[in-house]
Amino acid sequence: MAAVGVCGTDLHIDKWTPSYHFMAASLPVTLGHEFSGRIERVGAGVRDLAVGQLVAVRPSTTCGQCAACARADFDACTTRRGIGVGRDGAFAQQVIAPARNCLPIPAGVAPDVASLAEPLTVSHEAVRVGGVRAGDRVLVLGPGNIGQGIALFARDAGARQVVVAGHGDAPRLDVLRRMGFTDVVDFAEGGMAAGLTPYLADGPFDVVIEATGAAGVIAPALQALKVRGVLVITGIHAQPVPIDLAALVRRHQEIRASYRAPEASWPRVIDFMTRHADTLALMVTHRLPLARALEGFALARDKVATKVVVEPQTEAAAP
Repeated sequence: MAAVGVCGTDLHIDKWTPSYHFMAASLPVTLGHEFSGRIERVGAGVRDLAVGQLVAVRPSTTCGQCAACARADFDACTTRRGIGVGRDGAFAQQVIAPARNCLPIPAGVAPDVASLAEPLTVSHEAVRVGGVRAGDRVLVLGPGNIGQGIALFARDAGARQVVVAGHGDAPRLDVLRRMGFTDVVDFAEGGMAAGLTPYLADGPFDVVIEATGAAGVIAPALQALKVRGVLVITGIHAQPVPIDLAALVRRHQEIRASYRAPEASWPRVIDFMTRHADTLALMVTHRLPLARALEGFALARDKVATKVVVEPQTEAAAP
């Protein structure tokens, strides 16, 4: 293991929120699903991976036996297991992963940036699902690692304006400013309605992408969305969320869900990573050795960090 990111999913599991009780049958399990590492050993049939090669790992492992896998439709596998969720993950010195899940990382991309591949695929998928096009105005709710990636991919898609909002998220919003985003707002300073008022003066948003997991933002998000606009839900919500369906119907709005990215997205994201490595490095705000991983959980939970990366091979690392 070279670099392992602390993810919001890890925090949900640590808190044991209701949306993760499906893991009970897999416990005990080592967490860690956002990671890069160097190949130490390969199986006898592996031909395209070399010992010492830096790879990012797609954590969703397919069964190879269901009807979908038999027809090579791996995205539709019905019994997949996630490394770091359903099988032992990367908060460790070593991890075992299928060769087909290991994607070589080009020279010039550091291991900590390479470990961002998995969350970046989630961000990429959210923008794709939202159908963001050149000239769109996009509102991103949630300035964490996923929200930051969404902002980057929306900008790359040609969005005319990308507004990123949080609540008590000053350190993460500062990272976005360093990435070149000027339209950032903290709802803790006056509430969501007041925070969005200056932007809604130019009209409602074409696409709103939610990456908070906070039920309270959904109704205001729909109110900030144009007629025939698209709301994309990427946050994990522990409880059902009420929706005003009459208003949704009358405004011809769509709510779309976005979760795991298809396998075909990974090479595209790694290409983006190669072209924007310096910008993506700004996301990694804290680096810790494995012995201090729980400190990293606290930093992420308290919104001090954008992305905490654990470096299992490092004896000591400064935050």
